[in-house]
Amino acid sequence: MLVLPDRDAADEVAEEAGQRFPLEETPQIVREALAGEDDAEDAQWLVVVEDPHGALDPEALRELAEEYEGWLESE
Repeated sequence: MLVLPDRDAADEVAEEAGQRFPLEETPQIVREALAGEDDAEDAQWLVVVEDPHGALDPEALRELAEEYEGWLESE
């Protein structure tokens, strides 16, 4: 799961992930408040990348998220 600061960044990362990685499904974009966040304005945008076979490089995913001021969150 990649955590991004806004919807535009999440859209761009989801599209970029589909181009860079051999994904079976298009990444889902979800808006969710992270633990400890009370204000809906503080909710983060998540790009959920399914990797059931563990084929994706976590470092490459982290780098993609960081390009858009986000981070990789392990579930």
